[in-house]
Amino acid sequence: MGKTMQLLVVEPCSTTAERLSGAARRQGYTVRTAQRGQEALRGYRDADLVLLNLDLPDIDGLEVCRSIRTAGVTPIICLADQDSAIDRVLALKSGADDCVARSCGEREVMARIEAVMRRTQGYEPAPQVISLPSLHIDGRVREVRLHDRIVDVTSKEFELLYALAANSEAVLSRKELMAKVWHDNWAQTSRTLDTHVSTLRAKLGSPGWIITVRGIGYRMGHDRVAQAVGG
Repeated sequence: MGKTMQLLVVEPCSTTAERLSGAARRQGYTVRTAQRGQEALRGYRDADLVLLNLDLPDIDGLEVCRSIRTAGVTPIICLADQDSAIDRVLALKSGADDCVARSCGEREVMARIEAVMRRTQGYEPAPQVISLPSLHIDGRVREVRLHDRIVDVTSKEFELLYALAANSEAVLSRKELMAKVWHDNWAQTSRTLDTHVSTLRAKLGSPGWIITVRGIGYRMGHDRVAQAVGG
């Protein structure tokens, strides 16, 4: 079993802090919270990653970021009010490993955390075995079985299918999937995503396994496949 990673969420808004903390705990992280910059500076040393709101009531968030970076190598993801190039540049220049708009969804924040953990610490969440109607995905041995027959998939095809199946009741945006599987959000990767979805649908024998949600992204369609098989 993989090591449990500890996050420090520095967020003055208790509602936002609880929302982010809940999402992180569902992914298997241990979470502590802080509402002020001084709390963050006292508590970051025990954290494997700091999720830092730049708008703090006592200290400039960029100053907190610089202080943490000067003291060590703890990964930092900054939360900015606006999704602007200026915010990202200032955060990165202050030592952040990534910067994301506060308005983005929890799933994208979790994907960013996983990506930063991989880059900085070689961390991967403990793989799981996921079972859907007729489809069995084993993250431990990276094996896909459909009706008890092995489906030959590439590494990226497996990661894409695993990401969708692990969130089988949710719609994953294109940006989330690109962050999870390819660790970026470039336009060429977006086209690659579509190609991999098409290939997976063909290998699984039905387009119903992966549903396109127009304007957003994709979700698992195991419910539709089960209905079709059941008549």
